[in-house]
Amino acid sequence: MSQATDAATLEKILAGAAAAARPAASATPAERARWLVAAADALDAAADDLVPLAHAETHLPATPRLAGELKRTTFQLRLFGEVLTDGEYLGATVDHADPDWPMGPRPDIRRVKTAIGPVLVFAASNFPFAFSVAGGDTASALAAGCPVVLKAHPGHPELSALTGRIVREALIGAGAPDGIFDVISGQEEGVTALKDPRIAAASFTGSIPGGRALFDIANARPRPIPFYGELGSVNPVVVTEAAIAARGEAVAKGYAGSFTLGAGQFCTKPGLLFLPEDHGLTETLRSALAGAAAQPMLNDRIASGYREKLAKLREVPGVDVVAESPSTSPAFTPTLLATTGKQFLEGGATVHEECFGPASLIVTYADQAELLRLLDVIEPGLTATIHGEESDADWIRPVLPALARIAGRLLWNDWPTGVTVSWAQQHGGPYPATTAPTTTSVGTAAIERFLRPIAWQGFPDALLPEPLQEANPWQLPRRTDGSR
Repeated sequence: MSQATDAATLEKILAGAAAAARPAASATPAERARWLVAAADALDAAADDLVPLAHAETHLPATPRLAGELKRTTFQLRLFGEVLTDGEYLGATVDHADPDWPMGPRPDIRRVKTAIGPVLVFAASNFPFAFSVAGGDTASALAAGCPVVLKAHPGHPELSALTGRIVREALIGAGAPDGIFDVISGQEEGVTALKDPRIAAASFTGSIPGGRALFDIANARPRPIPFYGELGSVNPVVVTEAAIAARGEAVAKGYAGSFTLGAGQFCTKPGLLFLPEDHGLTETLRSALAGAAAQPMLNDRIASGYREKLAKLREVPGVDVVAESPSTSPAFTPTLLATTGKQFLEGGATVHEECFGPASLIVTYADQAELLRLLDVIEPGLTATIHGEESDADWIRPVLPALARIAGRLLWNDWPTGVTVSWAQQHGGPYPATTAPTTTSVGTAAIERFLRPIAWQGFPDALLPEPLQEANPWQLPRRTDGSR
């Protein structure tokens, strides 16, 4: 257990972040890109120290999991450097004065985005690199020009402290202002920071109860702030009769591998599998899970929560066990359960909500109409997947709006546990997947959470921010008088 940050140190960190806000926002995109690349280089250089420490604190395998996750983390830091170099993220827009504008004479108006201010990031437990100290929230906030105060997760305190030191020293060494980044610890200290008026936005990855409590605090402040929480997701998978006929065994094996990956501790774990009645995959699924090794969970608290939720699931009338093996906390073997569509509709929140860990629930449907009723009652989430054949197009097409309504990313014949970092990625969805469904926490668009637009009307060119000056000194992509 990490030692909580004392009050004097917390005040120093918050004051430092506030002092760094103006120079960080004023830095050029090229300067901020150098900061991010320096942090990535420093983390890569420290891999031999970081990966073993992460393994010791989280029970996750050093290779390929943690080594690969560290590479993902440094990749996304460098990718945000490319976002800065590209410049489109600023949304620079110029409307010259126009006396003949149809709405009446138009003044000169120029719009650009700027850093929102110091950001408080709550690190996640299940990805000790990619969603933690130097993860996507930190990378996107720094890219936007925002100082970051990082609230470490208690599940990996030593790793958080070491990663924080490496990142801070690299950023400042590359020219970032002192106060650009620091790490704090302690639950109450995180709440204190969230309430502090110097914090302009916050982000969080974790449980629904914890995230909702912080979201409510952020909104109850005298001046509420944006709170970008990623909370929970059941990630339904729909399989059609044609897909089963064409490749049922492959679908079953793929599903088993996806929901058990990392002991089921991924936010994109497929928790519900919708199969047609008389699907014939039960024995194939059992075989795919037979002999699966017990995997340790991240910590005792998560293991306890999983054990309690699984026990409640098994008690729901009409829920049967398809496959399980004896296991002992904190390591668990997979559990696969099954129920009918009718019983799912009657089972309430226990069967509709996420069970974080290596368990999943099969739900059978009689026809398309029943499938649509089932999709209508489940909680929205991050992803929704459909396994079908192109010959199924007429049957599938009416199902797609129901999937789009409940998820931010739709997958065709794939598995949701792969979340690449790219320009087009969307990792968000309607509540409770996220508290801000118009945003993403993965991919280059994540920077948009920590920017706010300002319009400059009638200013002389010399007083305008560089992205809006007539000569466009940063050579940004811009929309001018309605044209790109």
